[in-house]
Amino acid sequence: MKKILIVDDEADILEILKFVLESQGYECITASDGEEGLNLAREVKPDLIILDVMMPKINGYKISRLLKYDNKYKNIPILMITARSQEEDKIIGEETGADEYITKPFNVDFVVEKVKSYLG
Repeated sequence: MKKILIVDDEADILEILKFVLESQGYECITASDGEEGLNLAREVKPDLIILDVMMPKINGYKISRLLKYDNKYKNIPILMITARSQEEDKIIGEETGADEYITKPFNVDFVVEKVKSYLG
């Protein structure tokens, strides 16, 4: 079973994504702040990470950069989710190695399709 790490400080988003992705047959691990998310990413080595940008302790950009520049984790796809939809935010997301940039509010089915495109 493919493992997905979901990192977001909004509990309702964590719950919705976890519920929907688990119903699709994925195992989901969640973290509610950046520090916990980074530690879990290194510990669990998930198959894919869904990552919020604006979070306590460590933001999503920094987590993405730390993982993408580490040979052990650089091949893990990162789907970055954010309320910040400005073009410059997307550019920063791409520069930090995020594979996808999804803006809130998002369509859950769209996120599931993106996950499937990376994990099958």
